[in-house]
Amino acid sequence: SRQNYYKRRMERRGKEMETEAVVDWVNRERAVQPQLGGLKLHHRMKEQEVPFQLGRDRFFDLLREKDLLVKPEPSTPRTTQWKEYLPVFPNIVAERPAEAPEEVWLCDLTYIATDEGFQYLFLISDQFSRKIVGYHLSDTMETTDALEALRKACGSLTPGKKPRHHSDRGCQYCSHKYVNELHNRGISVSMTEVNHCYENSQAERLNGILKQEYGLGRKLPSKAMAAKMVEHAIECFNTIRPHRALEMNYPERVHRRAAPMGANVSLN
Repeated sequence: SRQNYYKRRMERRGKEMETEAVVDWVNRERAVQPQLGGLKLHHRMKEQEVPFQLGRDRFFDLLREKDLLVKPEPSTPRTTQWKEYLPVFPNIVAERPAEAPEEVWLCDLTYIATDEGFQYLFLISDQFSRKIVGYHLSDTMETTDALEALRKACGSLTPGKKPRHHSDRGCQYCSHKYVNELHNRGISVSMTEVNHCYENSQAERLNGILKQEYGLGRKLPSKAMAAKMVEHAIECFNTIRPHRALEMNYPERVHRRAAPMGANVSLN
């Protein structure tokens, strides 16, 4: 009947409008976090209480239909350089992981390619909250660069806290100058022993997220652009990227809620 015809047409138009609204919302989210996966997008959709609420399967079907599923990025070379004459330490984190913020710091570095040459990003993250608590972007891979990231991390540390510092055996972290700085601050040292990528997998995963989801894996036009993108990526990672390991919560929020009263948890 004519009545059923117009009813079906209105239903089709309603679905088309809903699809357009969802795609528009996804594109706005992806403008900030270009490689954010479907599961995390779906969580943010529910959290923001947008007018359209799709079930997970229908949401993924729509992403697939509109070619909005995240495409994996190729893997990248590693930057670890170990020198056998430098001191090494046992892995004291494997058997006793963090149960609260500021108990274990995970450290690593990765490279960023630009048309003006390579840069190197030194990162320190909290094992429990996942928050990036210190970072430094440099043209070199020197111990002084690693120390700058450490200085920033220590600047946000709650007075009296002494986290265990875990890293691979890269020469920057094994250097006498770096190890002495940790000891002077009362911070114990932990290092990978055998399977270096596996024993520091959370830090390795952080590198991958920043490169794959926030565009740092692409060759960037300038070092100035790299600096801006690093700052943006770390802010997004800490504050608006849901983490499945945190039950879809955010590192900054988890760090702040679990930190002792009076702690300074601002990003440095």
